[in-house]
Amino acid sequence: MQVGDVRFLYAYDRWATRRVLAATRNLAADEWPAGEPIGTRHLGEILVHTLGACQRWRHGLSGSAELPRPERDPLPTLGALVGAWESEWVAIDRWLAGIDDAWLATIDEGVPRWQMLAHVVNHGTQHRSEAAALLTAAGHSPGDLDLFLFASEDAGEGG
Repeated sequence: MQVGDVRFLYAYDRWATRRVLAATRNLAADEWPAGEPIGTRHLGEILVHTLGACQRWRHGLSGSAELPRPERDPLPTLGALVGAWESEWVAIDRWLAGIDDAWLATIDEGVPRWQMLAHVVNHGTQHRSEAAALLTAAGHSPGDLDLFLFASEDAGEGG
């Protein structure tokens, strides 16, 4: 895998996450902090966990000793969570701009780094699907989240 491929996957991850976050805007006040859980997590907890995992992988792979755990904090408001995601995407863009194909091919803990980054996107897909199921059940589907749809839209924009 090359850097351009990883950047494409992260762009897809952002696009799909934004669709899920946009679908939460019409939730009733009691649906955001609670609602029905999937497993042990409610909608807000799922989205905060996904953010935290993304942050921890970025920090860990960039050599930072800081490993954010937003899941341990009180559940933020939806607006605060969207703001945290926006900040994380800025940080991801800065970080991805500094990696190259050789860095991606480096083996850490027996695994090439590109596979670790693919895992982060795949992990996000799992939890977005959980969030999408909860949103759809509440009457607020985020719509299709398929990578192929993103690629088609991206190609249509000259991307």
